[in-house]
Amino acid sequence: MTTNEVPSLQGSTVPLKGIRRAAAKQMIAAWQAPAFHLTVEVDMTNALTVKSISPQSTVTDRLLSATASALEENPGLNAHYTEEGVTTFEDINIGIAVATDHGLTVPVIHGVNALSLQDIASKRREVIERARARKLGMADISAGTFTISNLGMLGIDHFDAIINVPQVAILAVASTRQRYVLRDGQPEWCPIAELTLTCDHRAVDGYMGAVFLQRLKELVETPLL
Repeated sequence: MTTNEVPSLQGSTVPLKGIRRAAAKQMIAAWQAPAFHLTVEVDMTNALTVKSISPQSTVTDRLLSATASALEENPGLNAHYTEEGVTTFEDINIGIAVATDHGLTVPVIHGVNALSLQDIASKRREVIERARARKLGMADISAGTFTISNLGMLGIDHFDAIINVPQVAILAVASTRQRYVLRDGQPEWCPIAELTLTCDHRAVDGYMGAVFLQRLKELVETPLL
């Protein structure tokens, strides 16, 4: 190549279609929302005992259960925003962000607030398996009222998730790390995770988000029965 020749790049283009195309459109809408973020550190000691209560359950299932309870007490975050207004819902349908070979998808577990820990675990496994097998139907990805994105298993210490519009909030769950902290006045090692709530400021103010996040922290740290 001479100095006057313009270099060219050789590559291949994969057209956006299906889930990836829909996700791209969602991201454009999401970035238009005036979002803010709140983060809290949570002691995961009790949450990590979930398998002793329900052998088929995971920490994600415990988070789903606690989130549903916190949303029942704070319905302003179990809502959708449109130009017409904010709609809150009695049904708590929580989406789970799942990475698959064909892109990110968010299958929904419906009626989480009415499910036992065991039922949540069963439904979570079912929708994730269908997502990865590309067998999700419209009912599986519809009517979500809140979303959880958990990257803890990938060693991510902190991240901000993008709101799944028209929902008004999303919870990002980072990895659990051993930290040297004071508990009841005594220093000790504890498993700590950061939970970050992203809120649409058009529907949720800082106080609402903080109250929800503090209640979620309390619930996750409560011993399992």
